[in-house]
Amino acid sequence: MIELYTAATPNGHKVSIALEELGLDYTVHALSLTDNEQKQPDFLAINPNGRIPAIVDKSNDDFAVFESGAILLYLAEKTGKLLPSDAKARSRAIQWLMFQMGGVGPMMGQANVFYRYFPKKIPAAIDRYQHEGRRLFEVMDTQLADNTYLAGDEYSIADIATWPWVRIHEWSGISIDGLENLQRWVALLAERPACQKGILVPPPSELSDEERAKQISKMVSR
Repeated sequence: MIELYTAATPNGHKVSIALEELGLDYTVHALSLTDNEQKQPDFLAINPNGRIPAIVDKSNDDFAVFESGAILLYLAEKTGKLLPSDAKARSRAIQWLMFQMGGVGPMMGQANVFYRYFPKKIPAAIDRYQHEGRRLFEVMDTQLADNTYLAGDEYSIADIATWPWVRIHEWSGISIDGLENLQRWVALLAERPACQKGILVPPPSELSDEERAKQISKMVSR
């Protein structure tokens, strides 16, 4: 049994999608980020960095894993799935996982902050992160021109890590117009039952986008 500590964010959805794909039993602990539940001592004992997601593997001596990429690697290695066994193919999947972790996630996250949440609009910051996000999308589009999935013809944790971010490109103010290969890939993953289920874990907030943005802007301005 996996205990999943999460919230309705792209990073959280990476892990819930993976758990659904792998068919692992898991229990959801939904944390309220606006109430700073991720900063409470009981959660900090699991993730000292105070960020979601995190898991506790009850079947492995209550082993805790934090950082979404590390969780995906742990689950893939635990099950022998979603990560190729061939050394080169495995490396390619991990390279694209790191591409998401070091590029797509941080750039889109900053685009979200300055475009949607930050109390003061800073055009230079918005442009910087939206342009870099678009550049990364173009890199992916080129890769997907000759590959069904990011790391080749095999669906992997690299796709699971990246799709929850790219699917919300409009929220970041980043267009995928003209990126036909990327659009094809986004639609392909959207058809997977595990992706459809995973993005509903935990259930979406009943707050409107505007109300949610106001709450997060208060957190950003602290």
